[in-house]
Amino acid sequence: MNLSIEHVEVFGIAMPLVGEYKNAYLSKSVVKAAVVRITANDGTTGCGSIEPTPGYSKESVEDNLRVLERRIAPLVVGLDPTNVHHILATVEPAVDGFLDAKAAVEMACVDLAARAANVPVHAYLGGAVKERLLFNAWIGILPPDEAAEETLHWQAQGFRSAKVKVGGNIQADRDRVAAIRDAVGPDFEIRIDANAGYDADTSIELARMMAPYQLQLFEQPVPDHDIAGMARVRREANALGIPIMADESVLDHASLIRIIKADAADIVKVKVMKQGGILNTRRMIATAEAAGLRCVVGHGFGLGPHTIAEIMVAATSNNVVDGLECVGPLKTQDDVVTQKLDLSSGSLMLPDGPGLGVTLDDAKLAQYRLDTSH
Repeated sequence: MNLSIEHVEVFGIAMPLVGEYKNAYLSKSVVKAAVVRITANDGTTGCGSIEPTPGYSKESVEDNLRVLERRIAPLVVGLDPTNVHHILATVEPAVDGFLDAKAAVEMACVDLAARAANVPVHAYLGGAVKERLLFNAWIGILPPDEAAEETLHWQAQGFRSAKVKVGGNIQADRDRVAAIRDAVGPDFEIRIDANAGYDADTSIELARMMAPYQLQLFEQPVPDHDIAGMARVRREANALGIPIMADESVLDHASLIRIIKADAADIVKVKVMKQGGILNTRRMIATAEAAGLRCVVGHGFGLGPHTIAEIMVAATSNNVVDGLECVGPLKTQDDVVTQKLDLSSGSLMLPDGPGLGVTLDDAKLAQYRLDTSH
């Protein structure tokens, strides 16, 4: 039977978080999401989710919902969901921008295609090279004693690394990291993330201040467009033993090539939502690997479908650094899938069910529906 997309459902979700999270952009206690479920003519379904973050994503959740419902869904109805290349070739030129929305549909099609083949997504991508995935904890912009206490909590749970948000004041950043390092000892990996909040000179000064604390990496020190500035920070930071990771500066393949040519990063951060889908993300990991750059994977506020998609992608490459950052289920009070992922120990055995291995829960989709009436 030839498969074709019969129905595309789009759900706006407002999921409460377990606390308030602060980075260089904003504080938030709710994550807004767009969830897509695609049904083929034989009844096979696939799902995807995206969680655009203000200050990070180019378009809001509400804008993505409108584009999904009014523009993308009508384009893909009737197409073969297992021919993901054709889906993308249809959608990408017809809708300018909106990588997040495109990722939601692509994710759902990959899920459906793998389910139709009765294999997990990691097998659909060519096979897994890791059976157990490790995850990275996160620490917001907190006072030093609170940051140290929270990091100790994650270390006791089994986590081996943590990302520490920095921004606003480099002296406070140093004090936060110093307190964490003193608390957790020398073997725990510490990453810092400026979320593009500093200029190059300030970032270089911060790198010098961080040198004693044995950082695993320094993420996105400068604004996303300042590739030359990031290259300058990298030269100075590398002399101190600190690798630089690009995140906001990496969207499509062209932006990745710019970073490679400019020698602007040692590591690149990839996310299924940011890169426009599972296949694009896997290709960019391969490109980075060919250029000698390692990758970190993960969007920190993903719901179940998005989180498991990133886990599946990460499992297919040894070029992905241990300590995945797709830890949304640890931050959300609930989820829209029937069984919430348990990442509380800092690791997870790779799921082996068909597709993404998660099923949307209609009751939860209704319970956490995003009100877009105003």
